[in-house]
Amino acid sequence: MKNLTIYTKNGCIQCRMTERFLKEHGIPYVEHNIDQEPEYIDYLKAKGYQATPVVETADTSFFGFRPDQLRQSAS
Repeated sequence: MKNLTIYTKNGCIQCRMTERFLKEHGIPYVEHNIDQEPEYIDYLKAKGYQATPVVETADTSFFGFRPDQLRQSAS
């Protein structure tokens, strides 16, 4: 199983849905909340992202609540 990192922010419904999906499917992840850890904002902008959640593995990254991509990234 790959290491997943998700970047979230407060009040983001898609972020909560992504976290819930990962928890319900027993997929381990590391979360960085950009409201609590603003140093990640520039990191995400440099990668071209302007919205959360951003899900990142060693191989790929994507944004939004994407159950299909979450399943594929976790395997």
